[in-house]
Amino acid sequence: MARFQLPTLLLLIATVPLISALHDLAGDFLRLPSQASTFLHDNNEGTRWAILIAGSNGYWNYRHQSDVCHAYQVLRKGGLKEENIIVFMYDDIAYDEENPHPGVIINSPNGENVYKGVPKDYTGEDVTVGNFFAALLGNKSALTGGSGKVVDSGPNDHIFVYYSDHGGPGVLGMPTSPYMYASDLIEVLKIKHAAGTYKSLVFYLEACESGSIFEGLLPEGLNIYATTAANAEESSWGTYCPGENPSPPPEYGTCLGDLYSVAWMEDSDKHNLQTETLHQQYELVKERTSNGNSNYGSHVMQYGDIELSRDSLFLYLGSNPSNENFTFVGRNSLVPPSKAINQRDADLIHFWDKFRKAPQGSPRKIAAEKQVLEAMSHRLHIDDSIKLIGKLLFGMKKGPEVLTSVRPAGQPLVDDWDCLKTLVRTFETYCGSLSQYGMKHMRSFANFCNAGIHREHMAEASAQACTNIPVNPWSSLHSGFSA
Repeated sequence: MARFQLPTLLLLIATVPLISALHDLAGDFLRLPSQASTFLHDNNEGTRWAILIAGSNGYWNYRHQSDVCHAYQVLRKGGLKEENIIVFMYDDIAYDEENPHPGVIINSPNGENVYKGVPKDYTGEDVTVGNFFAALLGNKSALTGGSGKVVDSGPNDHIFVYYSDHGGPGVLGMPTSPYMYASDLIEVLKIKHAAGTYKSLVFYLEACESGSIFEGLLPEGLNIYATTAANAEESSWGTYCPGENPSPPPEYGTCLGDLYSVAWMEDSDKHNLQTETLHQQYELVKERTSNGNSNYGSHVMQYGDIELSRDSLFLYLGSNPSNENFTFVGRNSLVPPSKAINQRDADLIHFWDKFRKAPQGSPRKIAAEKQVLEAMSHRLHIDDSIKLIGKLLFGMKKGPEVLTSVRPAGQPLVDDWDCLKTLVRTFETYCGSLSQYGMKHMRSFANFCNAGIHREHMAEASAQACTNIPVNPWSSLHSGFSA
């Protein structure tokens, strides 16, 4: 029997797990021997999973799908495998007739094509709340369409969830109906935790009033850390929009990204994520998204198990090997644009840019003018209807107060979420779809519920306020109810 010197034996023992880690985690990148400790650490920490969701469609919402495509590239360069990344995206932007470069999507004025290689897991009418919940829970039997890919995670795994779209108090938009309500999302997260199928979960959320999705709802102890683009009461912002500096190439005529989303992704593009923590990125993103100007920025928030922010970003996003030598500095070297565009106004920016550039009397100019007028008409209809309903329910003086009342920080938007959904559905029955713009009024519906208003009261007031549903694409209920 051969005899080994003690140093030789120890070397052989140490080599076995290293070879195993190399085999399991090499993925698409060659890891150098100097990264051996990273291999071993990552192997012990389990597998990384990610779900990326763009909750809108339409070329005027270009930025949401662009954000998600960019996020996919960050994760792939970080070493995540394609089978562990699930993408929800309507996929109508890359080859839309408005796109000046078919098959190309960019997330910044001089950016690369982030659409290349993005998997089509759940597209079109398969981008639903139900499919997202099923994919997160790993429940293949609950899926309706799509690739069938789910988060098949285990107790040592880390999950990253990123969502980008329009939102409102307590609700997140989807390109299909119904929308995603905060109470349902939190319940799914609790079920996922109870199943014991992850070690920690990080949620990055881009939407208006996105803080309301977790405010007073996400408890500690679920091993979930969430950051949001805005607090519970304010808009989030589009960026790289026409008229900004820097602006998109003139042929695009739409916002290329969202301020919070671009902030975390451009930070991830350049940093060594093995040495940068979630908290460090949060601070940099918060600084850039506030934009130094309350007129063109929002307050990035954090919720859940804040202590998880001490984790390295590498555990969730991986890290691009080309950034290995980057030394992290605690200041923001990424300069924000001169201004940003309110998420809810980004569609108008696109329609106006299209109208302004089109030749006089051309079909394109006529179509753009029609889009502007329809969008503005819908907004006036929704705003006026909600105001009138408030006065019908509570009187001329108290009505406006009820509509705008905000609960103290730390409390959820509403006590009875079923009531909220019922009142929204009742309103839409008589007044038409809220659409992406009308989500801003969710707080008013929540306040109705908190004040004891029931479906019968809402139906009577809505019938008086809305004698008909306007004939335009925004108000149409052809896609179904949002609740």
